[in-house]
Amino acid sequence: MTISLKFCNITVNDVDESITFYGDALGLKVHNDVGAGGFRWVTLGSDVQPGLGIVLSAPHAGRSHADGDALQELMIKGVLPILVFETDDVDALFETVRASGAEVLQEPMDQDWGPRDCAFRDPSGNMVRVAQAVAA
Repeated sequence: MTISLKFCNITVNDVDESITFYGDALGLKVHNDVGAGGFRWVTLGSDVQPGLGIVLSAPHAGRSHADGDALQELMIKGVLPILVFETDDVDALFETVRASGAEVLQEPMDQDWGPRDCAFRDPSGNMVRVAQAVAA
């Protein structure tokens, strides 16, 4: 038996602004754009890792008003789960993301636990970390 992650959902304030960040800055491509009830769910993925995607949606998309409000508050506080990507060149990707205007939380640095990584906030305030694969 095998198991793999298919999608990871990311709550954002503005789907189009987030497509620009995750697409232009991180190099992901839009694979699906679905609308219903005035909301959108946009799936982005990588050609390098087919089958794995992130889904962007607004806090109230597919949720009750109370749940959407609660999720919006958590997003504003910046306490939603961290999204971690891996790359083969964290320094180059860092410069691309920084040039996009993203808020830098941590420049690339070697961590005691192994990887070299950096951190940003996406346009909605979600923390995004990028780690470089550790050489075997």
